[in-house]
Amino acid sequence: MYSFDPYRVYPINRNVGSYTYLRRQNIDSETTKSTSSKVCYIAITILGGIVLIGLLIAAFVMPLKYALDTESATTTTIATTTAYSLRWNVTGTTIAGSAAGSSGVTASQLNMAYSLALDSSNAIYITDYKNNRIQKWVSDALSGTTEAGQANGVSGSSLAALFMPASIVLDSNNNIYFTDSGNHRVMYWADGALSGSVIAGITGSAGHANNQFSFPSGLIRNAASGTLYIADTGNDRIMQYLSGESTGTVVAGGNGRGTSNTQLNAPYSFVFDSFTNSFIIVNYGAHNVVRWVLGATSWILLAGSASGISGSTSTLLCNPLSVVLDPMNNMYISDTANHRIQLFLSGDSNGTTIVGITGSSGIGSTRLNRPYWAILDSQLNLYVADTFNHRVQKFERY
Repeated sequence: MYSFDPYRVYPINRNVGSYTYLRRQNIDSETTKSTSSKVCYIAITILGGIVLIGLLIAAFVMPLKYALDTESATTTTIATTTAYSLRWNVTGTTIAGSAAGSSGVTASQLNMAYSLALDSSNAIYITDYKNNRIQKWVSDALSGTTEAGQANGVSGSSLAALFMPASIVLDSNNNIYFTDSGNHRVMYWADGALSGSVIAGITGSAGHANNQFSFPSGLIRNAASGTLYIADTGNDRIMQYLSGESTGTVVAGGNGRGTSNTQLNAPYSFVFDSFTNSFIIVNYGAHNVVRWVLGATSWILLAGSASGISGSTSTLLCNPLSVVLDPMNNMYISDTANHRIQLFLSGDSNGTTIVGITGSSGIGSTRLNRPYWAILDSQLNLYVADTFNHRVQKFERY
């Protein structure tokens, strides 16, 4: 659900003040300035310089001190190598669905929130997996509106119905592209439309031919070219579809399911890393996250076990499902079966739990229950599809 649009982090504004320069008017045009006036002018100039230096020091030192200060026990803090702190409140706020964790099909409920996307107004789009629909929740709303599929949750294979929608991408006009997983297809749905169109796959026909999918999940769209990349989960491969083409090309995996570095294992989601021209792929079945450079024939391990071992330590994962990058190329991984979100700083194989409690599911505001998806907004606030709690949680960054 990424369209190669980079996140931005806005710097702290540093206003050192404005300075007004006073000009002494010449009152007597026939006399020169007196010696005392010169002394006064020099003294004022020196004093102004001292004040200016003090303001400049305060402007640079105080933000640095703030960035390095740690928070109380209500936040998670990770200091980076650039004197930059990543801090989140570990108590989440429910912004969609039921805070109590109940499922349902009304406009105020969800049934297995799968994936998420934000538009330019920070309205959140949710693939409501078991309700076979895509819901939009604007900020502070108490209920959502159905953008695709049937509001009553009925599944189907027509162009107006969905069956277990998984991953979603928005374009700049809020048109949506998504994997309709249970129908083995990718759909385009114009903003405000009552039906969509199939742009990849064959409705209701699972298969491993290059024009077929088997329960596709993750989706990326190149906004400039319109090229689609699809995580063909059941076929353990990543497919590329050029704009307008009905047959794709394998760009990663496709060598059967396994744990060797030429294979993928139930890849549910992935992102594109423009710095290395590679995909970062989540191997749900192999309990790891790997890098696959475009044009390469094998992957490089980034997080988890290379041999497919699951676990709950800081270096291991258990059924991870999604990944997102921040502007510093740090990875945020939905470690689904461990009920947590793990942060791996760029180049680090040890993760830090920033949301959730390892191995402990629950409906409390500090807990998660098999979170499928996580995304970031421009301020690095974290949004989590708390899937088995049928809600979306927001964790604010400080």
